Amino acid sequence: MWDNHRLLLVTLGLHASLILCACNRSVPVEEIHVSQKSIDALASVAPLPDPTPGNWPWWRGPALDGKALDAGIPQQWGETENILWKSKVPGREHSTPVVWNSRAYLTTANEQEESQRMLCYSLSNGELLWDTPIHQGGFMHTHKKNSQASSTPACDGERLFVPFMVKQDGVNGIWVSAVDLDGNVVWQTLAGKFTSKHGYGSSPVLYKSLVIVSGDNGPSGFLAALDRATGEIRWRIRRPEMYSFASPVIATLAGRDQLLIHGTQQVASYDPSTGEEIWHCAGPAQTCANTMVFDDQKVYASGGWPEKELLAIRADGSGDVTDSHIAWTSKQAVSYVPSMLVHRGQLFSVSDQGIAMCYNAANGDVVWKKRLGGNFSASPLLVEDNIYVPDEAGKLHVFKASDKFEHVAINDLKDGGFATPVVAGGRIYLRTLHFLYCIGS
Repeated sequence: MWDNHRLLLVTLGLHASLILCACNRSVPVEEIHVSQKSIDALASVAPLPDPTPGNWPWWRGPALDGKALDAGIPQQWGETENILWKSKVPGREHSTPVVWNSRAYLTTANEQEESQRMLCYSLSNGELLWDTPIHQGGFMHTHKKNSQASSTPACDGERLFVPFMVKQDGVNGIWVSAVDLDGNVVWQTLAGKFTSKHGYGSSPVLYKSLVIVSGDNGPSGFLAALDRATGEIRWRIRRPEMYSFASPVIATLAGRDQLLIHGTQQVASYDPSTGEEIWHCAGPAQTCANTMVFDDQKVYASGGWPEKELLAIRADGSGDVTDSHIAWTSKQAVSYVPSMLVHRGQLFSVSDQGIAMCYNAANGDVVWKKRLGGNFSASPLLVEDNIYVPDEAGKLHVFKASDKFEHVAINDLKDGGFATPVVAGGRIYLRTLHFLYCIGS
């Protein structure tokens, strides 16, 4: 998601009066509550794919934490070094590649023709295997830094699930499509109505038989869970009537699965089976555009606009935990679009303005702070003990994930971008503005 991803809008420039106006134009969200049939179906569906080094099935990787399982990945490359192949990618898009078995899957959009598409490339040589249209026409307004294809798909090993913001059948909304691995559209469902202020950038998350999408927007914010097999909406709940762009994530914390999302002036945890709230906490901002991270006890939420704050919250509460479960906060070089990383008791972030930070995850103490330079929208990726993160101009920085900053390499392919790199099968797949690169030894 151009974070997820991956993404949104370093220079929002919204005025409070506009926000209030948007909130007053409330369109009631039709809530759909989970049935016993839906709960029973959760246990009967085919399991989600196990994390394996050869695949990167969804946003932020196999464990939803931005960490690669592979080793031996190159730290340096150039046009004549460690580039196994590169393929032209048509259109304009910010989404991250999804890798499954021998193929890479991408979304793209042609803004002149108003088409949103799914592409499939061979991992062996970068050949384009198929190009499937998902929507034609109905584009809605986006911010100049966003695209019409900013959501990263999710793959369950049989199908790809992707939400697009589009006007279809006369309805402005978030339409979710299921596409099989040969490029055939299996189903399409309106997850919820959507009014665009700066576009859409949230990526879906899979849970048992469900694909879960966020639709935070002023008039009719929602979270919705759709059946992976049929596209039927299993549950849908209202969200606060504010614009935000974060992607949901699922973590097992305090002995239970929790669906986590921030933005709309709150951090919230829900039961992913039913959509029922577990706990919520005020902050960190009205607008967030990244994905929360977590360790075995706490969650970390960073935003955004107009507030800039990082919250560390203990995840074992219930109800309103604002006064009881905030472990620590920070306002230093807070990341808005790039998501963070947790590794060996340390929290790493790269701000949109290019400041890398390392915190002690237990207490929030700053371990080190370093200006990388440039502007960042992609999220950092952890490979062994190195962090990889590209800036918008195309320079990909590699530095150590340790208690002392060490710059390992700066790789420049002379083509900027917003997508986060992924690692699968011992290779890096990096999407730039115009190409998909396969990087390996």
